[in-house]
Amino acid sequence: MNTQDYIQREDKYGAHNYHPLPVVLDRGEGVHVWDVDGKKYYDFLSAYSAVNQGHCHPRIVKAMTDQASRLTLTSRAFFNSVLGEFEEYVTKFFGYDKVLPMNSGAEGDETAIKLCRKWGYEKKGIPENEAKIIVCEGNFHGRTVTIISMSTDPDSYKGFGPYTPGFEVVPYNDIPALEKALEDPNVAGFLVEPIQGEAGVYVPDDGYLSKAAKRCKEKNVLFIADEVQTGLARTGKLLACDHENVRPDILILGKALSGGLYPVSAVLADDDIMLVIKPGEHGSTYGGNPVAAKVAVAALEVIKEEKLAENAERLGEIFRAELKKIDHPMVTLVRGKGLLNAIVIEPKGGKKAWDVCVALKNNGLLAKPTHEHIIRFAPPLVITEEQLMDAVGIIKKTLDEF
Repeated sequence: MNTQDYIQREDKYGAHNYHPLPVVLDRGEGVHVWDVDGKKYYDFLSAYSAVNQGHCHPRIVKAMTDQASRLTLTSRAFFNSVLGEFEEYVTKFFGYDKVLPMNSGAEGDETAIKLCRKWGYEKKGIPENEAKIIVCEGNFHGRTVTIISMSTDPDSYKGFGPYTPGFEVVPYNDIPALEKALEDPNVAGFLVEPIQGEAGVYVPDDGYLSKAAKRCKEKNVLFIADEVQTGLARTGKLLACDHENVRPDILILGKALSGGLYPVSAVLADDDIMLVIKPGEHGSTYGGNPVAAKVAVAALEVIKEEKLAENAERLGEIFRAELKKIDHPMVTLVRGKGLLNAIVIEPKGGKKAWDVCVALKNNGLLAKPTHEHIIRFAPPLVITEEQLMDAVGIIKKTLDEF
């Protein structure tokens, strides 16, 4: 089979809910992937930051295969010998009393929403069914019906109503708007991405997160950080909230929590919040399974021991500086933090961000546009400076072709 055969088979038998670049990947190692024809690429998407530790990291692969040959799934109907190890490790790693393990990032957000609402009724005294959660314009927390109910992106919500009530939308990076919304006594939480990744790597003003957390505390409202994409060393700190020394009341993790090997997500909170959930009120057949537990511990060990946050911070500064040197009419803005970066593309001569990404692919680098005019650059955090500069050369060469 050739590339087109693979693409046509997916098109015939698979739902058309994605629009991939025309490349069929077959193998990955570190910062590189290879297609079915053997061509090598730099991966500058990292599976939307799920592969922070690099493709097929041998330490994480070993943890997975060792456990997979021993015990894979018990459900939570029984205890297993691995889950407690993960729970102790991850709570001490991030400094929380309790963790609730799930699978996908969207499940993590749904879990946080349920926790927040239950806390609002049991601890804050909000009347039943009247709790509100403040969210931001441009948010992306997943694609479940409840989550798209808070979205401002028509591609996410249009045609899928009726929508789940209970959300108030305020502008991102706008403290006065947040303060006004917090005046409502029925507000239980504020759910926010420290950097809006899917929206186009929008980085808020310095002090936004710390001010928002402070205002929430003053109003007895939970500050909930969706760090599914921004967390786990991507932005140059273990968590993006760490840039402002903010400790979320509820922390949502996913993606790189497994290094890209397995769906693993987690919600962390202290006892006062987490213990409002009682047996039978929330769960998942696969959540906290032994393979996921072993994989997540190994993935976190790699982040810590290989100093991936420090590497992301140092190389991110170099990367943005190099991108800002590019003098090209299609590149109107460079922004980002750590190794989560983006360029804003001004269409020229009928060519858009998609066309640039196709040309990048042809030159050996994979990236994907978001919202048609933004290209996100997020390589695995194990990338070296030499590899990074090689990739910068590909980006410059590609733009020169336009």
